Amino acid sequence: QVQFAESGGGVVQPGGSLRLSCVASGFGFSEFSAKWVRQAPGKEPECISVVNPRGDIIKYADSVKGRFTASRDNANSTVFLQMDTLKPEDTALYYCTQGGNIRIALPPKPGRGTQVTVSS
Repeated sequence: QVQFAESGGGVVQPGGSLRLSCVASGFGFSEFSAKWVRQAPGKEPECISVVNPRGDIIKYADSVKGRFTASRDNANSTVFLQMDTLKPEDTALYYCTQGGNIRIALPPKPGRGTQVTVSS
């Protein structure tokens, strides 16, 4: 059974940083691209980063480019998202999944994700 477990979210002031982690299980993690998706209240999901299987090709949405850094550790089936210079508009539920198309962003299943709130 394919599973993902996200962690690292929280409440942070504008300009602050957070580091999210996502541990995958139930499939050959190192064979697939991994993506980070976020969904803000009342908005459609947005794919913000895609990391290829080797972790050497990473794509970002324009909304986070230059502020967020994605990476992966295939030995531990984990993908990371370092978020710096956070803005209030980054407030959302963040979750990870497999896939290589940055244009595709599906809603999370119930119970999935880690909440990030950027507020002063």
